[in-house]
Amino acid sequence: MGKTVHKYFTIKDKTEPHQHIKIAEFRKNVRKTNPHKHNNYFEFVFLVRGSGSHTIDGRAYIVNPPVLFIIRRDQVHHWELDDEPEGYVLIIKKQFIDDCVDKALKEFLLRMSGHSCFYLEDATPVTALFGLLLAEWQKPAHGNAEVTEGLLKALLGISLQQAPYPKKQSRTKTDIYQRFEELLGHTDTLHNSVAHYALLLNTTPQNLNAVCRRATGEPAASVLAAHLLGEAKRLLLYTDLTVGQIAARLNFKDGSHFIKYFRRHIGSTPHAFRQLE
Repeated sequence: MGKTVHKYFTIKDKTEPHQHIKIAEFRKNVRKTNPHKHNNYFEFVFLVRGSGSHTIDGRAYIVNPPVLFIIRRDQVHHWELDDEPEGYVLIIKKQFIDDCVDKALKEFLLRMSGHSCFYLEDATPVTALFGLLLAEWQKPAHGNAEVTEGLLKALLGISLQQAPYPKKQSRTKTDIYQRFEELLGHTDTLHNSVAHYALLLNTTPQNLNAVCRRATGEPAASVLAAHLLGEAKRLLLYTDLTVGQIAARLNFKDGSHFIKYFRRHIGSTPHAFRQLE
């Protein structure tokens, strides 16, 4: 376990190198934390007690238990709690997802990644399943992997039934699309070019565009834009990098091109966004 320090946020790793999944009780002494990212894993936080706020990528969510938070590996977040929290933390690494043979579990994880916060009406089954997962994890050698996968599948499935948005028609998530999302998840190497990613995926920009439309209803440029803009906002909010430095980091040809791109999608210039936030 360790952390990497940046100007205004850290990159934390709460797992050991060999651990692909981890379950623990939420630390009761947590009140306020500094902004931080996670080192290449999802973090699910389920709270049954506590109050305050939880900020994810600049958006503050009220801690109103029972509540389930989902923090993706590329997101910066921090806590501002007013009293003692109670709940669970579940960490899932990419390797766990890759090794999982259950396609339904993979689909549940993909659907969960589209949310940041669930306010649950019925927390009883979710609480029970988190407790069972923790009990399995605390066994020698962290218990039985098949049992853990089964409990996790049940937990995600039941949680998704209380998702805050209407269920959308399922689309085909092809291997190319999944690998595209995986490449975009590496925020340190984001590149403002669909053709760049098509080359890495050994396909054409036209085919990647078609694949993204089948998977999401959006073209590849829109899928890429969501990741570019998300990282741009994080860098504007949590670092003192100049607009030109951010443009270079995201592989825009120059600062003016980045400013126009940001304003077209967000409705304000990067400087104005940074000042308002």
